[in-house]
Amino acid sequence: MTSIVHARELVNADQGRVIALSSRRFSGVRMTILICAAAAFGVLATLLHIASIIIAAARCRPPGAPLAAPADAPAVTVVRPVCGLDNFVEDTLRSTFRLDYPRYEVIFCVAHRRDPVVPLVHDLIVAHPHTRARLLIGDDRVNGNPKLNNCLKGWDAAAHDWIVIADSNVLMPADYIQRLMSAFEPCCGLVCAPPIGALPDNLWAELECAFLNTYQARWQYFADTLGNGFAQGKTMLWRRDVLDAAGGIRALGIDLAEDAAATKVVRAAGLDVHLVDAPFAQPLGRRGFAEVFRRQTRWARLRHASFPHMFVPEILSGALPPLLAMAFVAAATGWPIVASLGALAALWYGAEMALAWTAGWHLTPLYPLHGALRDLMLPWIWLDGLLGTEFVWRGNAMSIIEDEPILSDGR
Repeated sequence: MTSIVHARELVNADQGRVIALSSRRFSGVRMTILICAAAAFGVLATLLHIASIIIAAARCRPPGAPLAAPADAPAVTVVRPVCGLDNFVEDTLRSTFRLDYPRYEVIFCVAHRRDPVVPLVHDLIVAHPHTRARLLIGDDRVNGNPKLNNCLKGWDAAAHDWIVIADSNVLMPADYIQRLMSAFEPCCGLVCAPPIGALPDNLWAELECAFLNTYQARWQYFADTLGNGFAQGKTMLWRRDVLDAAGGIRALGIDLAEDAAATKVVRAAGLDVHLVDAPFAQPLGRRGFAEVFRRQTRWARLRHASFPHMFVPEILSGALPPLLAMAFVAAATGWPIVASLGALAALWYGAEMALAWTAGWHLTPLYPLHGALRDLMLPWIWLDGLLGTEFVWRGNAMSIIEDEPILSDGR
């Protein structure tokens, strides 16, 4: 009897060892799968990062000699909505009068006669009598977007079939119109240019450069080169008949963001949105952290509302996810964690610095700190864009919920 009990104990012990060994093997396989998945994600994210930088660097190199306008250059209307006195506003608005283009008119649009930018615009028009320019004042409404509402009167008053709508903070080079026209192809319905931050005057303006230049512009040019271009409202060159076929400029009221609506209108017509090579500068001056953060969350909420399927993957677009993947792989395999993270960060931000240098954009030795701060903010901006619905833009309370009332500042 004792021998039988002893035999049973040996069998149970063997079974326990087998189960423990199987459990360890399963845990080992699971850990191996996790390590491989994290490593594969990190490699893929880094390769996409490098690929987007190569493409953006090729597209954004500083132009050579200024483009000359052809002898048969079509007449162009430049519509510039203005509101308030932004940093460098006199320089950016004055650049409108210095375009080296044979036939163009300028229409400034402002919603309120008491806006502080009105005297400046009047002075610039008087100082440049050889440029056909005028200021239109009025607060027309098509939706809750104050910029689109401000542009309505300018579009309606435009004398020409080619129309540029450009924000007041775009600094236009002398060949601005020629460069836009050169990007227009038969399959194109709209040419745009993302803003490139320039002349930052403090830390938070440097941070905004890291958002605008080496992050947002980079991904926009990557998407555009792959044939999936999106409109950017900072500069838009329209052929009037393209937008008129959709119902005119008021058709851009289908979305709260006029550039998102423009993308949908152009694609619905079977045409493409193109980005001009070597985009144009937006001088920044001084910025506040709250100002930069609010602008980024506003844009995130609008992207989520307009293109939700494209917004969701944005959570993976910065350096933080691949760095976390690297930390996991290093910890699981016994690699030095700090050295591994430092090497990946150096590659990531070094490549972004190479892009800024190649494109002639603003660059300082402290850029890795600015880029790292940006990437630490991206998850919070993404989460805010996913959950938030309301924001304030130039005194206007706005909501991305279609049926929610839009409030005005009442000026």
